[in-house]
Amino acid sequence: MLRTLKKSIPHVVLLAYLLVILFPFLFVLFSSVKKDNNEIALNPFGVPKEFVFNNYVEAWVNAKISTYFFNSLYISIFSSVVTIILGAMFAFAVTRMRQGKWNGILFSLVLIGMLIPNNALMLPIYTIVRKLGILNTHWALIIPYIANAIPFTIIILAAFMRSLPREIEEAAVVDGLKAQGIFARIIVPLTVPAMVTVFIVNFLGNWNEFLLANYFLSNDELRTLPVGMVQFRDQYQMNYAQMSAGIVYSVVPVIVIYAILQEKIIEGVTAGSVKG
Repeated sequence: MLRTLKKSIPHVVLLAYLLVILFPFLFVLFSSVKKDNNEIALNPFGVPKEFVFNNYVEAWVNAKISTYFFNSLYISIFSSVVTIILGAMFAFAVTRMRQGKWNGILFSLVLIGMLIPNNALMLPIYTIVRKLGILNTHWALIIPYIANAIPFTIIILAAFMRSLPREIEEAAVVDGLKAQGIFARIIVPLTVPAMVTVFIVNFLGNWNEFLLANYFLSNDELRTLPVGMVQFRDQYQMNYAQMSAGIVYSVVPVIVIYAILQEKIIEGVTAGSVKG
């Protein structure tokens, strides 16, 4: 009996933690189907008496959530994919190709990039974007997103590539493959779990990014979802029901990605933990 009780304690603690984590989302989910602000104020944590799904339609069409949503979606996906392509090629060069001291020097420069906080680079990034003439375009976000994510991407992919056995690479050379073929046909397929994990992290960072999107984009049709949610106001007051619906829209892509790629994410996190 005592042993069973001890085994159940961690599960109870984890269940309580899960409830604490999910409670704010449940509050938003219930608020998104309530009639108006008054019902939310009178019954903030309760189940709505009447489910008003029209809030999702109003938020999607009238509040331009659809525009903000697709802007964020394609910017986040495109930036994450390009980051992985560039990061994988660099990681392959410094881990699998013999270039003497240059491998260590280049990798050290990448580590230095991890030490610089993104907020400290706000002014230099703005200056570069303005001189390039891409201010108030989506490229003003895509290029900084890629640059900011490359150091983390390289470090994770390089650590994964180092764990791959050299024998596979030697066998590929015997079969006549050059560096490009080894990278595309051998290393990339084996590194997919790590790439998926890095993609999720970079996608979430790009999807939730607010500072650059708020200052670099002024046209409403170019705004991303985090910035659009701040602009989510009626003429006289904020509509919390429709705003909650917008928040649910912002969570949906993350849930879908985790549901589809969860096996690859677990493989990427646990890869390299056991040798053999």
